Order: sequence, then C-alpha cells, then structure tokens
Amino acid sequence: MVKKQFIQRDISWLSFNARVLQEANDPTVPLRERIRFLGIFSNNTDEFFRVRVATLKRMVEFSEKRKRLNMHLEENPQQILDQIHTIVIRQQTEFNRIWEGILKELNAEKIFLADEKHLTKEQQEFVKTFFDEHVRSNVIPLIIEPLPQLPYIRDKSIYLGVVMRKKNDAYQQKYALIEIPVTAIGRFVILPGKKDEHHIILLEDVIRFNLPNIFSYFGYDYFDAHVFKITKDAEIDLEQDVSTTFVEKIEKGLKNRRRGKPVRFVYDKDMDPGLLEYLIRKLNLTSKSNIIPGGRIHNYRHFVDFPNVFATKSARNKPFTHPELQGAMRVTDVILKKDIMLHFPYHAYDSVIDLLREAAMDPQVLSIKITAYRLASNSKIINALVNASRNGKEVVVMLELKARFDEEANLTWKEVLEQEGVKVLLGVPKMKVHAKLCIIKKKIGNRLIQYGFVSTGNLNERTAKVYADHCLLTANRTVMADINRMFNYLENWKTGINHLHQCKTLLICPTNMRNAFEAQIAREIKAAKAGKPASVILKVNALSDAKLIGWLYDAAEAGVSIELIVRGIYTASMEKKKFKDTVRAISIVDEYLEHARVIIFHNGGKEKIYISSADWMVRNLDHRIEAAIPILDPSIRNEIKEIIGIQLKDNVKARLLDKELSNNYVLLAGKKKVRSQIETYNYLFHKTKEKN
Repeated sequence: MVKKQFIQRDISWLSFNARVLQEANDPTVPLRERIRFLGIFSNNTDEFFRVRVATLKRMVEFSEKRKRLNMHLEENPQQILDQIHTIVIRQQTEFNRIWEGILKELNAEKIFLADEKHLTKEQQEFVKTFFDEHVRSNVIPLIIEPLPQLPYIRDKSIYLGVVMRKKNDAYQQKYALIEIPVTAIGRFVILPGKKDEHHIILLEDVIRFNLPNIFSYFGYDYFDAHVFKITKDAEIDLEQDVSTTFVEKIEKGLKNRRRGKPVRFVYDKDMDPGLLEYLIRKLNLTSKSNIIPGGRIHNYRHFVDFPNVFATKSARNKPFTHPELQGAMRVTDVILKKDIMLHFPYHAYDSVIDLLREAAMDPQVLSIKITAYRLASNSKIINALVNASRNGKEVVVMLELKARFDEEANLTWKEVLEQEGVKVLLGVPKMKVHAKLCIIKKKIGNRLIQYGFVSTGNLNERTAKVYADHCLLTANRTVMADINRMFNYLENWKTGINHLHQCKTLLICPTNMRNAFEAQIAREIKAAKAGKPASVILKVNALSDAKLIGWLYDAAEAGVSIELIVRGIYTASMEKKKFKDTVRAISIVDEYLEHARVIIFHNGGKEKIYISSADWMVRNLDHRIEAAIPILDPSIRNEIKEIIGIQLKDNVKARLLDKELSNNYVLLAGKKKVRSQIETYNYLFHKTKEKN
C-alpha cells in the first residue's frame, strides 16, 4: 500500500490563486482581460480571508474543536496561518509588480489612470461638478476622535482615512473616515481629455480632490487621505434556538456577520503613522491580525468591470444555439424526443430560459419544481417562475438560504416568490442543497409527461457567460422519477432520508454517491490487477476528500491509468515512484472559469460517464444534497469524451499539478498548440455547421 500523503488544503488553494495571477501576467492575454484577472485575484483573496483564514483563526482560539471544524489533517493551524501570511505577502508583491507593468501598457495605449494631483483645469472643473451632482449626497464624513469606538466598518467597502490640520499649526488636527460609495456610483469615472486619449479617475480620488470642499467649515488647509479596508470573518452561526424560524436565524446570522472579527487590515503604506496607529488600536488589531501594507489602490475586485476604452475589442466568441434547437418552435418538443446536452458558455443559456418560459405559458403544464443556489441579480429564471405561478401552475423553488455570500439576495428572492404564490423551500438543517435540478410536469389527455434538466452549474444567466458547465435537458423517466424523489425529500425532510435512498439512476449525496464512486474505483483496481485496461478520468473544481484520494492512490499503485483535471483545491500528492507513469494531474485556468464536474470510468470498455454538481470534497459528499447523472445517449457520451480529450491535450493554459505547487505550464515539445477552450468552441461550433 502507498503511504497516504496530502498537500495542505489552504496552501493548495493559494496555489490556484497564483494560477489566476499567472493569467494577469501573461502578455498573450488581452490587456483588458489581464486587468480582469487582477480583479478576480483580489476578490478570491478577500473571500479566502473571510472564510478559510477566519476558520483557521477560530481553530487557534478553540483548538479542542479542530476536528469538528472539518480539518481532516492533524496540522497546527497557527503554522498554516504563518505559511499563508508568507505566501500572501509574496503574491501581493507579484500583484503590485504586474499592476505597475499594466499601467505602463495602458499609458502606451493612451489610457491614463489619473489621480487628484494631476488633473488639467478642464478635468478639475469636471471633477468638482461630478462630485456636487453625483457624489456629495452619497458621502457621509465621520469625525472619529471624539467617538468612544469606531463606527461600523463594512467588510467589502473601502474607506478614506483623512488627516486634517492647519499648515501653521501641526498640533491642531482631526481624523475622519469616508466610506467610498462604490455601489451607488461605480468605481471609475471617465474624464474629459484629448480625442485620441482616455483618462479615468477612481472615485476615491474624486473625493480626495474635494476634501477642502467637504470639510470647509473646519477651516483646515492641509488634507492627507489614504485608502484602507478590512476583511471580516464571514462565518454565519445558526443558533439552535428552537423558538426562532430558520429565516430569522439566517437574518440574525447576517447581522452577526457584519460584526465579525477582522481577519485582515490592508492599508496604504504611506498613511499618516498617527492615524494608522489610531485605527489599529480602535479595531483591536494585534500582530496576528494580518496587518498588510499596500499601495495606493485597494479592492481591485472592481477592476473586473474596468471601463471598455480599449482600441482592441474582445475577441471572445459569442454563444450559439445548440444545433438541435436551432429553428425549433419549442425547446420542450425537442427534449421530449431526445436528450440535449448544453455546454456553457459555448451554447447560449437562452435555451434554459426558453424552456421555463414555455412551461410558464403552456396550458398543459401542471407544475415546475426547481432548485436555486446562486441567481443573477435581475434573474430571468425568477421572472419565468413568477409568470408560471401567475398562469396557475404549481411552482416549487428550493432556495438555498445558506449559499455563502448570497444569503441576503436569496432572502429577497424568497419574498418576491412568496408574494407571487410560489412555494419556497428553505433547505435542510445542517446541509446545503447544491444539486441543480428541474422537473416540469404536464398532462396531455390522460398521460402525465415529465421533463427537465440536471446541471453542473448555477441557474444564473449572467455567470453562464463565463462559467464552463454542462446541462443535460432530458425527459428520461428514471431520471425524472429520481428528481421527484429528491423533491419529495426536500418538501418532507423531517420524515427522514428514505426518499433519497430510493433513487435508482441519479447518484445522490449524502446517500450513495460516495459509495458508488468507491465501488467503481474498486472495479478498476480489480481490472488492472488482472492485466485488463483500467482508467479513471476525473474533472472537478476541487479534490480534497481524503478517502477518495486514498482510493485513487490505491488505484494508481495497482496500475489504473488516472487523469485528473482540477481547477482549484488539489490536496493529492500523486507523484509516487510506484505509480509515476499512470497518473497525470493538470489545472486549466483561462478566459472561462472551468466549473463542470465530469467522471469517466473505463468499466471494462463499457464506460460509465457522469456529470455532477459535486466536487470531491468532504463538504460536498457528506454535508450537501448533490446529484450526479449518468450520460446514456451515445452521441452525448462521445461529445463529453471529445471535450475532456481536448482538455487533456491542452498545452497552452494547462498547468501541471505537483507536490511542489510549482504551477509549471504543460509543455509538449513538437506538439501542435492546443488551447482547450478555443478548441472546444471550434469543436461544438463545427457540429452546428454539420447539422445545418
């Protein structure tokens, strides 16, 4: 038996974020996309601190609870925090270096990021007017020294820390805070300039320029202002008080989150030392609070929406309608005849919305039942469901209120849906409903017909443009029977989990998915030991479940060919001498976020192919409601295999996953360059042309 060794989960996640940073540093990536990757890196880092660093800090404080907090390795959390701090500082240094280079490239394209000290007279007048007309009413300056404690500091906001004094009297000074109203106004303001130039100023610099105006009543003539932000523990503690409803617990948890402990304080390294010391003291920060000096700009996550002022427009291919649905009067009619696999973002998401809209208006449709995890802000999915309810259909929506960072939005959707007569299910205690399912029932004469879909991704038309996912539209009777069983459980979970145990086609977490995958790997091991072909191909977002990794180790030792495509967390250490030639692990980070989960077992030549909502993590397999669906249609099976085959050949955006976390690009000497996302688009588009 091979000794089970693992890479630490959080360190592995930081390695994924380093791959995002690689994209920002890649000169072959268009400049706007490189800026977008910096924004993604920044947002990822913020969430990492809110969730993982906060968890590790709680582990340090409550060491006796470590095992209950799902730390499957017996590591020292403080040592991990120390490692994280070192890596984050190193990555931030690299981030700053990349940003400086991007600024030079922006200037070369005559795109200039101006600050308040370098404005023409015309721009100064524009900034004054813009402030008076758009910003002033959204700015609430707070003088903070006389306050016994700091006002509430928002987790995702950026603030200006202001020092005011008179030039002839350095001892008379005041400190003030201003929250930058990005949500209300936006981060970027386009300035007037020469015809062939683009000048942009950040909202905080608009406010900096107008500080004398804001604080005119104090009579100060010197102002010094620098940006800072804090990151707070995002954990929601759902109290066990039986007298409160689940919704009340979520609402209370959200309020408590706002009061979460700071886990990181990032500030402009040029901030006034007195103000810096004052903020650190008032925020009760210590040397272990991840106090990180940075540059002038913070919250680069907004740079995902950097103004499109570039001469070269995006070369991103536009989604196209699936060939079987092109020219079809109704999506429904096609699905009732055959299975359809949609591959986002290559295929248009409109087909899913059209399916729901058709059901909403179809007089023969009786009901629609659907799960929802993360929805678009102006969701067309919700609009279709509301329309269905207004048309007299029974509509049931499983709305997961525990979807991290979407809790507040989902509470709002709950109110919208319930006001329209939709039955809203709120999940199962101590579990998240992460499966992506829909079942539509219609009656034609005396015949009941059921159809719907199983997806790997969220029902979100906005993210479907950048998330690579699979969605199977089907009227398969056994699949629909299992989806019925799942909704029977979701609507009656208090009666027990028996409904899930009755599922015969879908693999379900937490009942049979883990055991089914273990049994299938065991069959591959048996075949390999008998000298027969044996293989496992796995594509997931994260691979960190120790038990399943252990099975993969045993399979590799037995000679099973293992190929892994893992976008993010990867804790396996698959470089053993005993099975070195049979294991290959890569990560693909490119223009689209690889979000699909696909599992392929050789199975004696009769391959078993699944798509799933579940990653191979303890939380997904044991603490969530998830679903994997077998792909039965021969043409769709071949399509999935072709796409996975293209990804395994990627030698442009694929990185090798190794125990050193080196993120070295896959280099295949003498081989044709294969950028899998481009090749996948071409493959699917070519099938469309063939059909037509």
